[in-house]
Amino acid sequence: MRAEVQSTVEKIRKSLELLGQRLNVETAPYRLEEFNARVEDPTLWDDPAAAQKLMRDRQGLVDAMATYDGIKGELQDNIDLIELGEMEEDTEVVAEAEAALSALAEKAAQKELEALLDGEADSNDTFLEINSGAGGTESCDWASMLARMYVRWAEKKGYTVELQSESAGEEAGIKSAAYKISGHNAYGWLKSESGVHRLVRISPFDSAAKRHTSFTSVKVYPVVDDNIEIEVNPSDIRIDTYRSSGAGGQHVNTTDSAVRITHAPTGIVVTSSEKSQHQNRDIAMKALKSRLYQIELDKRSALVNEVHENAGDAGWGNQIRSYVLQPYQMVKDLRTNFETSDTKGVLDGDLDGLMGATLALAVSGKSRAEAQES
Repeated sequence: MRAEVQSTVEKIRKSLELLGQRLNVETAPYRLEEFNARVEDPTLWDDPAAAQKLMRDRQGLVDAMATYDGIKGELQDNIDLIELGEMEEDTEVVAEAEAALSALAEKAAQKELEALLDGEADSNDTFLEINSGAGGTESCDWASMLARMYVRWAEKKGYTVELQSESAGEEAGIKSAAYKISGHNAYGWLKSESGVHRLVRISPFDSAAKRHTSFTSVKVYPVVDDNIEIEVNPSDIRIDTYRSSGAGGQHVNTTDSAVRITHAPTGIVVTSSEKSQHQNRDIAMKALKSRLYQIELDKRSALVNEVHENAGDAGWGNQIRSYVLQPYQMVKDLRTNFETSDTKGVLDGDLDGLMGATLALAVSGKSRAEAQES
């Protein structure tokens, strides 16, 4: 077996090792037996919320076992094919098996990352907020670029994206925008994006074509499930209605129904500008509860970005990632040192590499490359 192919095999085995650890492969069959016994309990659906959680947990275990066994079996099958092809000097069989191993390595690496998404709220839908920072018109334009980037990323994942509110910039772009992104593990993937994002480029708004630096902040909060109780004291909130000030068009409503909720103890402000005022109250209250829940998650785990308290202003010294378009092309995450020169791909939503490196760092304390070397 060629050295390059052997290296691919070792990568797959390392991914399998991590998948096995996260699955706890030795006890998985026994846990599935326990799930199956509980599913047969005739009183299970007396508590629909608990039953639904049990069914989701069981299906998650079934899927994880199938993924592990599938990759393990496919790896061995292709190793056997290569050895057989080499013995019979059948180069076509060897080439096909090597190509299958390369594809399997990519699949295993992706499943490895997904296996890390086992935090308390990782599987939840998520709220994504984007706010322009230092830089005026430049920052507003940068905020709109980031909004497009995340929408593109979510669409590639097959997620549903709902615009909750938007405030247009005075000359270009947006001052702020809030989205609800729905899909399995939406929060788990996006939680690493909370922080300040820095852009360096030749300004399209500068007649002298000078290089400008812009900042925009991103904040991510899990959508709180109905079975998670978050109490909000009515005396702690102020509810205001106003006319939405968005730019209009198919994504932004300009009605008198917009709702703003201010939470006095934390200073959190959430808004929603759908057509129905009743709907806006419900959306804004859910967003507030999600923000409060995020604070609780931050308190429980030092590995999670303390978004609310430590995100800092959108300016120098607080950035988590730099996007340099001039004088060279580079996107670099300052937490993991993961970098890529494919700036166009990143701005078109190819974010899994950046997200995955941060996810691996949060779980292990090491970059993905360091973890694979150890």
